[in-house]
Amino acid sequence: MSDSSPLSRLYTHPACLGHRPGDINPESPARLDAVIETISAQWPELQWHRPAAATREQLLRVHHPALIARVLETPFESRTPPVHIDHDTVLAAGSAEAAAHAAGAGVAAVDAVMDTDTTRAFCAVRPPGHHASADEAMGFCLFNNIAVAAAHALHAHGLTRVVIVDFDVHHGNGTQSIFAADARVLYLSSHQSPLFPGTGAAEDTGIGNALNRPLPPTAGSAGFRAAWSDDLLPAIAAFRPQLILVSAGFDGHRRDPLADMQLDATDFDWLTGQLTALADRYAHGRLVSMLEGGYDLQALCECSLAHVGALLRPRPPLPT
Repeated sequence: MSDSSPLSRLYTHPACLGHRPGDINPESPARLDAVIETISAQWPELQWHRPAAATREQLLRVHHPALIARVLETPFESRTPPVHIDHDTVLAAGSAEAAAHAAGAGVAAVDAVMDTDTTRAFCAVRPPGHHASADEAMGFCLFNNIAVAAAHALHAHGLTRVVIVDFDVHHGNGTQSIFAADARVLYLSSHQSPLFPGTGAAEDTGIGNALNRPLPPTAGSAGFRAAWSDDLLPAIAAFRPQLILVSAGFDGHRRDPLADMQLDATDFDWLTGQLTALADRYAHGRLVSMLEGGYDLQALCECSLAHVGALLRPRPPLPT
């Protein structure tokens, strides 16, 4: 493998379009359609890979059996109405397949960066995952996709230092809680506060394996970049990760209807570049990113292009 090429992979699955939480729910299939179409138009030469569904064994590493059964085994007929787990989180006829393949994408991407020449991967999947806890689906999320991927990296590949970076505008309460007592995983988050789900205070550090930087509404690029430059990125370097996983939520963009962080696409380009540099330095380039939030389609497409473009950016040459 050339040092200048990250050989990135893209993952998605048609089943992820089958989760239909209702016409007024902002977490719609249109989000994923827009991301796939935009990336495909920009880089038509890139192949999309279809992951297998996550197995029950893989899901059980992070979720209780009752939650898995509820998501996968709730019966639906063609006319069965959706089941509301909460106001925002819905099970419908295609939800089980969507959730299983969304989680499976992270597993496949981890295997790819660990076992092949690929070093960077982006999973364009839905429903998102970072609010789902061990025993509860919430906040649009059914299974915690990034947590399933992290647990797979620990179990199947024997890693002992995995970083989860979460730049979604909402705190990934489910992800942090799942790994609250696991020192092998470092969770880092910047997020708007106050905002759903109301977690992620700066003093919430788990067993020393969590670093939260809540930001006020309208923090903008300056506040966002300072949080990462001053605190979060140095913490990654100090941890010396063997793998970086990213919960890539783009709902911090100024156009997004669910928050007020006031970021733009260049902020996600900048942070992704910082993360790939750290992955190159400490983790043999290994970085897996999974789509989380982002609810304005124009902003979502702009940010996805910036993020994937930074993942595809050639590595700098090694010093001689």
